[in-house]
Amino acid sequence: MKFIDEAIITVQSGNGGRGCVSFRREKFIPRGGPDGGDGGNGGDVIFITSSKKRTLYQFRYQKLLRAKNGGPGLGQQKTGKSAQSLVIEIPPGTIISDPETQEIIHDFISPNDEYIVAKGGRGGQGNKRFATSTNRAPRFAQPGEPGQTIKLKVELKLLADVGIIGFPNAGKSTLLSVLSSARPKIGNYPFTTLTPTLGIVHTDRGEPFAVADIPGLIEGAHSGAGLGIKFLRHIERTKILVHLIDASAINPEKPLDLYNTINRELSLYSSKLAEKHQIVALNKLDITEAQKNADAFQSSIKNKKVILISAATGKNISNLKQEISKQLEQLYDE
Repeated sequence: MKFIDEAIITVQSGNGGRGCVSFRREKFIPRGGPDGGDGGNGGDVIFITSSKKRTLYQFRYQKLLRAKNGGPGLGQQKTGKSAQSLVIEIPPGTIISDPETQEIIHDFISPNDEYIVAKGGRGGQGNKRFATSTNRAPRFAQPGEPGQTIKLKVELKLLADVGIIGFPNAGKSTLLSVLSSARPKIGNYPFTTLTPTLGIVHTDRGEPFAVADIPGLIEGAHSGAGLGIKFLRHIERTKILVHLIDASAINPEKPLDLYNTINRELSLYSSKLAEKHQIVALNKLDITEAQKNADAFQSSIKNKKVILISAATGKNISNLKQEISKQLEQLYDE
């Protein structure tokens, strides 16, 4: 899976505050010397990874990120107020690079990975610092150093929260298209999806989440059959799996066969993968025989919530979306 989400943004750190030109003004001291303080430092722009962030959606409209300037120096040798850093939370898996040279500036891999993207300018020196034996009353001070203005390409490797798994033709691409604005290639033949497709899903529950349509698995996938191991690796990076089953293809005599085959492939590849949270969804409930097959499936499976949907008609898609969102919130809160 290559990265999907990207943005070109500009970051500006704050300018340093100007140094102060000031002289002592006190009773009985008619010729007070210089006492201008230094300016405060400008704010840095800092990127830090957060597990609560899962997309680069915040950069869709916010293309300029600007830290505040440092305050000017004051009399009585008081230093101006330094500006706070502008801290931007981004998801793990984000890469920042130079958009012209493509040189990678920083690869954010782990949570709480912090990097100063643009350093704030230093405050200018006040006139107190320029007093000498030959110039005891300097009437000048330094301006603050300018902050940095840097153009960045921000990329997010595909770190999907949710992977849609199932046999070819289960309806994964159609489901992704109705859950999100993604437009994967859709067709009624095996392996329509030859590469994973990422869609961003928006709900009323807060942060959007990313869903990946994983190419259809078949028996023997753990050893490379079909589109093979390469896509099982990608599933490992997800938080939740939506196990999508074509209800019209279920054998009512052996209703769990399709479900068990996919889970067997997961466990043969990795026990960790087999233990991943799953939401089971039976698709194509708009087809006549599908409801009867779904009833047989639900009667056979134990202690497992099953959501009946039709990606083609939109039936129960909102329920599925809310269930995914709820489970993700629980996992990220742990």
